[in-house]
Amino acid sequence: MVILKIENLTKKFGDFYALNGVNMELNAGEIYGFIGPNGAGKSTTIKSILGLLKPTQGLIEVFGKDAMAEAVEVHKDIAFVPGDVNLWPNLTGGEIIDFFLHLHPNANHEKKKDLIKRFELDITKKCSAYSTGNRQKVALITAFSIDASLYILDEPTSGLDPLMEDIFQECVRAVKRNNKSVLLSSHILSEVEKLCDRVGIIRNGEVVETGTLEEMRHLTRMQFIVESQQKLENLSQVHGVHNIQQAYSTYRFEVDANCVSDVIKYLGKYDVKKLESMPPTLEALFKRHYDNHSEEEE
Repeated sequence: MVILKIENLTKKFGDFYALNGVNMELNAGEIYGFIGPNGAGKSTTIKSILGLLKPTQGLIEVFGKDAMAEAVEVHKDIAFVPGDVNLWPNLTGGEIIDFFLHLHPNANHEKKKDLIKRFELDITKKCSAYSTGNRQKVALITAFSIDASLYILDEPTSGLDPLMEDIFQECVRAVKRNNKSVLLSSHILSEVEKLCDRVGIIRNGEVVETGTLEEMRHLTRMQFIVESQQKLENLSQVHGVHNIQQAYSTYRFEVDANCVSDVIKYLGKYDVKKLESMPPTLEALFKRHYDNHSEEEE
């Protein structure tokens, strides 16, 4: 079942295209990673989904409903965490959480109590005394205390320490186990790689690559570390080998995923003392995609 459907979403500010023909589908029980650098169009897309920005053109459907025309109905089954959380400074964290949950028809107060303990938030403090991370905790506790069908998380771990990031990831996995959907916008690639079923890369307002991690990893390279007392002759001429670095008897290089067997055959001619290979990461894919486009523009 398709929870979120976006077709040809375009948003112009004057002559500037913040979004240019964005397409996206998010299914029930799926975590979709929406990645790109700051200014790529992630937050603009999310604001359009939430009805906070009116698109110049395009279709946005959430639960089969028009996201703009039926925004009130759509929002009844959505939980949202913004990237930059601003709270009323004279209210306590607990008061703000209760206020937002009072507004939502699917609030779960038992879950709220558990989340406050897990995120170790002092809800008696006024928000003016909160750090960035604690303000983010208020938003996360509120969102995950709602029994929603769609969770939209825009840079949700800003300011969190590593322990709290682990708690956040556990919450996202729990949502998925309940067959709920998550749109996770982030520039923290390791976070997306751990959590997401599918990934979309947005660049200058356009989704330039989308698919599962396995589908997208064929576009990037394995990382090899080889130690040999023999000199690896003509390594740079082996098909699929890139970015060779040598330090004494240790060689570090990248190999196109479809050329790994050729490189293994080549290394078989040498007395290899150590061989390590690491699978391609989302970060490598992301950098390579952007580097390729930068070269084309130049």
